[in-house]
Amino acid sequence: MEEGWEKAKEPRQIPNSNSNPNPKKANGGAKPYDMSERLLLFADRVLYIAEDLPSARGVGKVREQIVSAGTSIGANYEEADGAETRADKKKSLVTSRKEARESRWWLRLIYLHWKQHLDVKADIAEATELILILSRMIQLMQP
Repeated sequence: MEEGWEKAKEPRQIPNSNSNPNPKKANGGAKPYDMSERLLLFADRVLYIAEDLPSARGVGKVREQIVSAGTSIGANYEEADGAETRADKKKSLVTSRKEARESRWWLRLIYLHWKQHLDVKADIAEATELILILSRMIQLMQP
């Protein structure tokens, strides 16, 4: 193993997108139908990815950025869920989508630079799906 690459705990896998999202069925590996839960699992994966980044100089900024963006998607979604006005809800959903886009960008950089050490293709796909879901939620809020 190259210097600076200490393997973190085995990360939880992004569930298979072909799985049935119905949480009432025992469907091992299905994506949660509940968006809050799905965002929590995404944030958890991001933390594992950050742990798996090398300890080399200059990588700290990438680690900080991916953790910040990847964990704030769910936090902003929860804020939207508890919003008191439609405008506040939309604002929080838009922020959540921006953070999802930023997360995808950082994941793409990680893939480009460290693909021989980290497999984040499924995480990039999940970020893209989250962006699409959040975009649709925002679109449905239009008058």
